[in-house]
Amino acid sequence: MNPVTIEFPSIIDNIKIVESFIDNSRDVYNISDDLYGNILVAITEAVNNAIQHGNANDKEKIVRLTCASNPTEISFVVEDEGTGFDYNTLPDPTSTENILKPNGRGIFLMKNLSDVLKFEDQGKKVEMVFYL
Repeated sequence: MNPVTIEFPSIIDNIKIVESFIDNSRDVYNISDDLYGNILVAITEAVNNAIQHGNANDKEKIVRLTCASNPTEISFVVEDEGTGFDYNTLPDPTSTENILKPNGRGIFLMKNLSDVLKFEDQGKKVEMVFYL
């Protein structure tokens, strides 16, 4: 199936648009309930990171979300217009000094909920693949 892309300004309330997009994807691609939950959490975390960290809540900057599938997998790509980040040096949210911190778990969740997690373009683009 052809990829479907949406773009929206970096406003945290636009997470609602993302949830609707994922709901529509659920119907189109016949996604199971378990997989739907994983996709919803992982993608909203990625978009939240793109809005807050990548684009620094700058409503003039756009977040792009693309969904594509084939018979065995569905993938989502989230892109922002920020400067990127070093995804190899993130603190471990499960370590003793970080366990009680209220944030810092987004990428950990994305990694554990998706089957494949890839960062490109200095971290400004993240792809998550889920096996159907």
